[in-house]
Amino acid sequence: MSFSQEVKRELSLQINPARHCMLAELAAIIAYNSKVITSKGKNYLILSTENIEVARKYFTLLKKTFNIKINLAVKSTNNSRTTNIYSIIVNNKETIRNVLMATKLIIHPNCCKRAFIRGAFLVAGSISNPNKTYHLEFVFANLNNAEFLQEILMTFNLEGKIIKRKKYYIVYIKEGSQIVDILNVMEAHVSLMKLENIRILKDMRNTINRQVNCETANIGKTVVAASKQIDDIKLIDEQMGFTSLPKGLEAIARLRLDNTSASLNELGAMLTPQLSRSGVNHRLRKLSEIANQLRDEEEE
Repeated sequence: MSFSQEVKRELSLQINPARHCMLAELAAIIAYNSKVITSKGKNYLILSTENIEVARKYFTLLKKTFNIKINLAVKSTNNSRTTNIYSIIVNNKETIRNVLMATKLIIHPNCCKRAFIRGAFLVAGSISNPNKTYHLEFVFANLNNAEFLQEILMTFNLEGKIIKRKKYYIVYIKEGSQIVDILNVMEAHVSLMKLENIRILKDMRNTINRQVNCETANIGKTVVAASKQIDDIKLIDEQMGFTSLPKGLEAIARLRLDNTSASLNELGAMLTPQLSRSGVNHRLRKLSEIANQLRDEEEE
C-alpha cells in the first residue's frame, strides 16, 4: 500500500460526529467528484471511486447526514478483475435536491474547513512516497475549484500553489513541513507521525553526509598541504642541510619528514616543549618561505 493510500485509508475511517462537519466533507466530495445524470426520466446523483474504503466513507456520510436510501454499484474497469469502480447512487429527485442544497460551498468554522480539505483529499488528492520526495497535490478539472481550495488552505497558513498540467489544474505543496501541517489539519495523525519519523531520519542522514563530506574535504586539504611542506623541507635539506636552520625550524622539519600524515596538533604534541597548532603552522610557513627563496635563487 502506498503512503497516499495509507493517508486515504486513515481519513476514510474518520467520521466527525458533528453534522455540519460531515456536510462540509460531503460538500468537497460532491463538488469535486460527483455527477447528476438523467436517464429515462429519472435523476441520479453518482459518487464514484476506485477505493472501496473511500466508497464506504461516501456511503456513511450520506447515510448519517440525510438518512436516505442509497444504492451501490460495482463495475470492473477495462475488463480488469483487480480494479473496480464503486459508485454510490442516489436516485430520488427530491433527495438529490436536498443533498445539493445542503452541501453548497459555504464553509465557515475551522472544523468544517478541516473536513472540507479532508473530503477534497479523498476525491482529488495524492501524496508521494516521503522516502523519495515531498509532494502533495489536488487535481481539479477547472480553475475555480482549485482556487477555492487554495483559499481554504490559506486560512491554515498552507501555501498551495496552482499550476496547469494538460487540461487539469493542480494545487500542490512541496515543503515537508507544510505537508506535515496539512496532515495535521486533516487530522491524519498516524500518517503525520510516520512522515515526521521519515523526515527526522532523512535530516540525520543529510547532516551525517554533510559532516563526512566536510571532513573528507579537510583531509584532502591536509594531505595537499603536508605534501607541499615535505617538498619544501626536502629542498632545504638538499641545498642547505638542516643544521643551518634555527633549532625550532630544524625540529619541526625533521618531525614532518618522519610523520607525513600527522596533523598540526599531533606534530605540536611531539615537540619538547609542546607547541600549539598555530605555533607549528608558523614554523612550517617559515620553512616554506625559505624553500621559495631557494627556488627563486635557482631561477636567477
